[in-house]
Amino acid sequence: MDGKFLTLTTFGFLSPYFSFSTSLFLDRILRRTPVRGSYQLQAQMNRAVYDERTPGALVPTSVAEASRAMAGDTTLSENYAFAGMHHIFDQHVDSAVPRLQFANDDKHLLACCSLDGTLSIMILSPSPPSVKVVLKGHAGPVTDFAWSLSNDVIVSTSKDGTLRIWNTEDGRCIREVRDPEASELLCCTFQPMNNNLTVVGNSKHLLQVVNISTGKKVKGGSSKLTGRVLSMSFDAPGRILWAGDDRGSVFSFLFDMATGKLTKAKRLVVSEGSPICSISARSWISREARDPSLLINACVNKLLLYRVVDNEGTLQLKRSFPIKHGSQPLHSIFCPLMSFRQGACVVTGSEDACVYFFDVERNTKAIVNKLQGHGGPVLDVSFNCDESLLASADSTGMVIIWRREQK
Repeated sequence: MDGKFLTLTTFGFLSPYFSFSTSLFLDRILRRTPVRGSYQLQAQMNRAVYDERTPGALVPTSVAEASRAMAGDTTLSENYAFAGMHHIFDQHVDSAVPRLQFANDDKHLLACCSLDGTLSIMILSPSPPSVKVVLKGHAGPVTDFAWSLSNDVIVSTSKDGTLRIWNTEDGRCIREVRDPEASELLCCTFQPMNNNLTVVGNSKHLLQVVNISTGKKVKGGSSKLTGRVLSMSFDAPGRILWAGDDRGSVFSFLFDMATGKLTKAKRLVVSEGSPICSISARSWISREARDPSLLINACVNKLLLYRVVDNEGTLQLKRSFPIKHGSQPLHSIFCPLMSFRQGACVVTGSEDACVYFFDVERNTKAIVNKLQGHGGPVLDVSFNCDESLLASADSTGMVIIWRREQK
């Protein structure tokens, strides 16, 4: 069964012996295999986070007072004030842009995918911002994508039933991995500690780990959910994977770093029949709180914040924030920088065409900011690495780059 699971097409790259050289290329730029001892240390640190914390409590850090002193008297609202629109991209106009993401540790490189079957890589500096390259090859709507750690490669999934691997420099498709049953591929993510491995979710309820250097699935790296797999996220060390489906369930899986095997651990029914559109994991909420958390969009007119309460990925609802979300595939993010201020921010799209910022530690009036300017439901948001620019994408195909006020 392993042998017939995936059909592989390799496109020439660097050498006439393209299959061998492509595998070497992918292996070289994607592998980030840690020393086993370092991973075990990280896992022990994570367990300490879970074990030392009283359920429902935040753990102050030793830098809390210093952080507030460094921030001065500026509030979280002032910190997330925006000067206006920096640029608008409309190359995908009339086709929804379901996902967009800045490259890792990069201020000016941004990518998005579209239901028109293409992806775009945009460069925001030097001015004026421009489309660097358009990735063409999918025969159906592109549902999701992910940057490799080194930003040399993007993987993408499509309703055409293929996973494609792209060279981000020239836009060439390096490899195509096809599902033999031609099921729609709906989401993907890299294993954070080994970018040779990508996890893919499909329309036939299957979650599967794929080695993109060989194009084959990993033995023991498959599991079934209760519905179409719509979203997923790893914790920072890659030990726990959460996946959500269109029937309202979130599953946690333990990931074996040595073998790539997935072991189903826990299940949470967020809301029966409500699609889990987005899952985002974060180990630290802010400098004030060591609090592993999960941010979830689930078509219940709320943004949901869960606390991770043990080392099997068990979730406990911490807060919810009102947004308009009944049917569209909305996504949300944690702000990438640990704030020097009290409180911590999350950002989400909304069906009322706005972008919302919420302070997760504020009991009342949690809205920190609201950005208006889109002509349709805002489907995804992404901050660059220093939070100087925010990108948002909507159902009409418009991508807006927002510039934060400089303090």
